Amino acid sequence: MRKYFRNLKEDKLLLRLFIGSFLLIIITIVYIAVFYTKLPPLLPVFNQLAWGETRLGETWAIFIPSIVVLAILIINIFISNFSYSFSPLLSRLLAITSFISALLTLLFVIRTVTVII
Repeated sequence: MRKYFRNLKEDKLLLRLFIGSFLLIIITIVYIAVFYTKLPPLLPVFNQLAWGETRLGETWAIFIPSIVVLAILIINIFISNFSYSFSPLLSRLLAITSFISALLTLLFVIRTVTVII
């Protein structure tokens, strides 16, 4: 298993971006957990839908963006590890994508919670 993730350990940029993404996801989940009891039963989580009740989700739905970003992070780690030998640039782009999506998810959750509370 150590040989499998050797590329990630050798490339410091990849390692820092993936660790940063993971930390942002953890910060997002902790932030949600701190304010979870203060949240109302319905939250505007699905902002891309049409106006009205379809935009609202139950309180637990605030965890959906974090779970999706965690899945993206895990998938990008495996893809970047496979593609590093023939395209280090692709691996770095996947790491940057993971970091940006984790950062934007954190900002989305903070904005949603602060608007509601």
